[in-house]
Amino acid sequence: MQALRWHDEGDVRVDDVPKPEIKEPTDAIVEITATAICGSDLHLYNDFMPGMEEGDILGHEPMGEVVEVGEEVDDLREGDRVVIPFTISCGECWFCENDLYSLCDETNPNAEMAAETMGHSPAGLFGFSHTLGGYDGGQAEYLRVPHADVGPIKIESDLSDEEVLFLSDIYPTGYMAAENAEIEENDTVAVWGCGPVGQFAIQSAWMMGADRVIAIDRIEERLGMAEGHADTEVIDYSEDDVYEWLMDETDGRGPDRCIDAVGSEAHHPCVDHVPDEPDRPYVLQEAIKSCRKGGTLSIPGVYIDGVDDMPMGPLMNKALTVNAGQTHVQAYLNPLLETIENGEIDPAEIITPRGSLEDGPELYETFNDKEDDCIKVVLEP
Repeated sequence: MQALRWHDEGDVRVDDVPKPEIKEPTDAIVEITATAICGSDLHLYNDFMPGMEEGDILGHEPMGEVVEVGEEVDDLREGDRVVIPFTISCGECWFCENDLYSLCDETNPNAEMAAETMGHSPAGLFGFSHTLGGYDGGQAEYLRVPHADVGPIKIESDLSDEEVLFLSDIYPTGYMAAENAEIEENDTVAVWGCGPVGQFAIQSAWMMGADRVIAIDRIEERLGMAEGHADTEVIDYSEDDVYEWLMDETDGRGPDRCIDAVGSEAHHPCVDHVPDEPDRPYVLQEAIKSCRKGGTLSIPGVYIDGVDDMPMGPLMNKALTVNAGQTHVQAYLNPLLETIENGEIDPAEIITPRGSLEDGPELYETFNDKEDDCIKVVLEP
């Protein structure tokens, strides 16, 4: 089969690799019909994430048709159409039983490697580094899915692949970001980053009853897309001082809830070059400074290690609440599928552009360089 594999920094190739096989009786094999390139994949593409090895198959946002199941798989059958969460979860450990699926104790075979830097290991992830399991990803023609009764959600309607694909990651991630922000009616919510996760965080904030949503970015097409969601206001941080704008527009109080949907590779208008360090503090500094006293900071953006110049004093003195984490995707699949079926949201609206696996290396470069109005890439193997 063909798959997109990581070879080195900025070097993703389409390679021929063996088709996956059942290894455990709880596995399933899925033929991929649609898969996406995620902003988190760019951390791998740029070689910021430790634990990558040459030849690793990328991708953690896939869906497709079940073609084979292990003898202990009860909920799936050949021919089922499924979306596959990026988190691999056993369903039986303490964390899974408490709906904390991204913290599963059992699915990272390299747990000791993760614990060296984090203290504990989170769940294994598809198509990520060996620090988080080294599992083959879904930017391929076929994928082995461990714990197949716990992860995939069956799509039994006539919804298109593009309408449901983002249940694999970015729609639940944006929704959980808004939920972690503890949004209440009449709140003002500021979202840093109008990439795919930011777009879903914005829409989720409106669904949760926000009175005002403000989106912050510098990419024109991303700001334009954000502005199209309800009455979202936008700030181009390359032109306006974000803190001053927010203070002027909130009578000096600041947003009630702030969401960092950027993560490690943040940019700053006053920095002429992009630093070599992946974990840049610009968004965190600005969000902590801007958030109202007693407000909430939600961090769905992925960070890799430590962040220098983290403003812990302001964070503590302003009594801010911080909620962060990889998404507990399985906990959100059914309710969010219902929002799509009911027409409350159309996730496919953010797709630009589409391609095949063969287009993958070129589209990685386009996405990384933020060219050609590229917001969210979907590939059809």
